[in-house]
Amino acid sequence: MKKFSTPALLLLLMGLAATLPVFASDKNVVMFGDGPNRNMVDRSAKGLPTEWDIKTGKNVKWSQPVGSQSYAGPVISGGKVFVGTNNEGLRDPKLTKDRGVIMAFDEKTGEFLWQITHTKLPESKLHDWPLQGVCSTPVIEGDRLYYVSNRAEFVALDTEGFRDGENDGPYKDETETGEFAGDIIWKYDLIGELDVFPHNLAAGSPLLVGDIVYASTGTGVDEAHVNVPVPYAPSLVALNKKTGELVWEDATPDENVLHGTWSNPSYGNIKGREQVIFPAGDGWVYSFEPKTGKILWKFDANPKDSVWRLGGSGTRNNIISMAVVYDDKAYVGVGQDPEHGEAPGHFYAIDATLSGDITDKGKIWTRDGEDFNRTISSAAIKDDIIYISDLSGFLYALDAQTGKHYWTYDVFAAVWGSAFVADGKVYIGDEDGDVAVLKEGKGKNGEPELLSEMNLGAAAYTTPVANGKTLYVLARNRLFAFEEGAMTKPEEKKASKPGK
Repeated sequence: MKKFSTPALLLLLMGLAATLPVFASDKNVVMFGDGPNRNMVDRSAKGLPTEWDIKTGKNVKWSQPVGSQSYAGPVISGGKVFVGTNNEGLRDPKLTKDRGVIMAFDEKTGEFLWQITHTKLPESKLHDWPLQGVCSTPVIEGDRLYYVSNRAEFVALDTEGFRDGENDGPYKDETETGEFAGDIIWKYDLIGELDVFPHNLAAGSPLLVGDIVYASTGTGVDEAHVNVPVPYAPSLVALNKKTGELVWEDATPDENVLHGTWSNPSYGNIKGREQVIFPAGDGWVYSFEPKTGKILWKFDANPKDSVWRLGGSGTRNNIISMAVVYDDKAYVGVGQDPEHGEAPGHFYAIDATLSGDITDKGKIWTRDGEDFNRTISSAAIKDDIIYISDLSGFLYALDAQTGKHYWTYDVFAAVWGSAFVADGKVYIGDEDGDVAVLKEGKGKNGEPELLSEMNLGAAAYTTPVANGKTLYVLARNRLFAFEEGAMTKPEEKKASKPGK
């Protein structure tokens, strides 16, 4: 059994998942996962390091302290690296106490550029769990950055902050407008406008397709974990990316939300039919028509005889992972808040070409029971090989078409993030702070090929991401940039703070 050392929290991650990496999708759009299909694979990165040493500085290009808990990002776009964290790394002595924070750093040098902070909601433990910060990995298009704050606000920012000397967009109510402050373009209050009831945290990592940006809301049960106080509150929203106006909302799970709504939407054009695929808080996967919100199909990701029980002792699971769209299929695993512990889970290959309730006819194959445990991770799929981890710390390589098992690697610690595939390698971090690097492929004689394993000095709850020849890894309290041939001792680089 693996130990879960992190406090309650959950899934913030998953927003995590959870959680989570981010790469350029197409042109100038960057989001959690390699584009809207949410596949954790980067095909353009080359020359990535296989090993590094944070004590000697070997292959360490730069590093920067962040907060004390970090679950969002990194995201690389426009020469900047963005992460979501808390305020324990205090960059501005005027902005004290517990806050959610988005930070921006220079991609080449690691220099701190700017931040935006969000104070806590009044009922912090119920809607905005202490010290978890911003757990929404942003999506970026050009000079616009979109995320969901710890206050359940859907926010659009200028990626330049106030460093460009301008207050862009219609929003003019920023209290901080100095060189190191973030510049809000628009803001949409999910609680105030839609009566959303986040359980523990709103942590949706947005999806951007065309002129619409989508995100989950975090809506869930009450403090007693018994009732859904606002069953008509939406689990998924779609906003106009330019104005922040609501395009459509969906509250399909209604009173059937089991715990919270912490997964994220994905997108695919499957045989000419565009779809936004969303694993909801009731344990079902839904497909929506992107412009209208009309449901195209739904799939129950739990056995018919599964039962939900408080504290996670039942056999029915939430879905915190994202659905990965690949080859006209949706691949997704089920799981629960890590505090609920380990238990059997399921990982599915779903036929996304169908319509209606496809629970029976849409299941192509599944991995479950003793073969797969609860997961809050999303899959990386390349050349018909799936790399998927579970919360118990096992990384599996499977055939995408049949589910055939190639190999299993045990990291010996809980895994919250996802495996990342690039440059012929598979990178995966764990709660002990180790990052394992394995050779991509079917393995050798049924065994994975481990290339190296390094420690970050703190837990890695996110997923590595690459840009060019640099690998970026966000540990719990520090952001690292690793590059072959670099040499910088992290302890020699002090935090860059505004002012003196």
